[in-house]
Amino acid sequence: MFELPPLVDQHCHGVLLGDLGLGSFEAYLTESAAPAAPGTTFFDTQTGFAVRRWCPPLLGLDPYASPARYLARRRELGAYETGRKLLGATGIGTFLVDTGLRGDLTGPGELALAAGGEAHEIVRLELLAEQVADTSGTAQSFLANLAEALHVAAQSAAGFKSIAAYRHGLALAPEPPGPGAVLRAAGEWLAARRPEGRLTDPVLLRHLLWGAVASGLPLQLHTGFGDPDLRLDRADPVLLTDFVKATEGLGCDLVLLHGYPYHRQAGYLAAMFPHVYADMGLTLTHTGSRAKAVLAEMLELTPFGKLLFSTDGYGLPELFVVGAQLFRTAVEEVLGEWVRDGSWAYADAGRVAGMIAAGNARRVYGL
Repeated sequence: MFELPPLVDQHCHGVLLGDLGLGSFEAYLTESAAPAAPGTTFFDTQTGFAVRRWCPPLLGLDPYASPARYLARRRELGAYETGRKLLGATGIGTFLVDTGLRGDLTGPGELALAAGGEAHEIVRLELLAEQVADTSGTAQSFLANLAEALHVAAQSAAGFKSIAAYRHGLALAPEPPGPGAVLRAAGEWLAARRPEGRLTDPVLLRHLLWGAVASGLPLQLHTGFGDPDLRLDRADPVLLTDFVKATEGLGCDLVLLHGYPYHRQAGYLAAMFPHVYADMGLTLTHTGSRAKAVLAEMLELTPFGKLLFSTDGYGLPELFVVGAQLFRTAVEEVLGEWVRDGSWAYADAGRVAGMIAAGNARRVYGL
């Protein structure tokens, strides 16, 4: 019904380079670290059903092929050819790739090459700080090196991302910490840190956030659900309200990732503050056949110029296919229904669909 431009996937990750068996494949269909219920697999989820609906035809199988048949076909083709076929069918023209996950994953260039599109890097703040700490002997050198690393990253990255929601929670003091507090926190963290230890200190997390704000690049913030390393109640985006107020007018756009089940709260913040945007990645993929309902809820309050498409694809090219297809289907059904009942004009619906699919992201990230 609506002719969409090439999609801009404004938040995603790399895909795995090797072949996968059932156990290793299905682990990427869930955010859980636990095994599936006895006698089932994680194909028995909204995400798993969506993979079986949309991906087999792209590899020459009928829709709803069994997991065993599908994975056998995947092995026949090999990881590279599978990725090329699946990513090339997504209709995604631009990928903004968070490179902060460890593992044997494609980088932005490899992902773009396989998909026939283009890619830009999103730099994860916490990983950047941890990498700097690995080569810094004192608190003073750490902070100097971190400032330099942030400056260098800002020259080529499309934006920054923080996972403070995982490391501490979003209820952080909103103001930038003072130099003395930052120096003390850096010294204490470095002294107690084990090799490759994670950054969880709230003062240093705030220091990173404000460093990203100062760059003027968009700042992505994880909100809502994720893996069990997260306390969901500490990831409600409304906990960022004071930080949002403190950063208004400073030239940095804040993009609230995921959101679910707090996606309405994310939409509220986007409606109230000019520099706040809401994202639907991960949410639509994991709600599957309910994606229409969730998208409609996001559009209740979110201004149409403030909602961004993404897949949050990670590990499996299938998740990019599912994220893109569920988005298209949900847009067709939700906006199409509003056109049919006379609430919206067709031209307006098509314009809004294009904004969410690509236009808003192109404006925010200066693509």
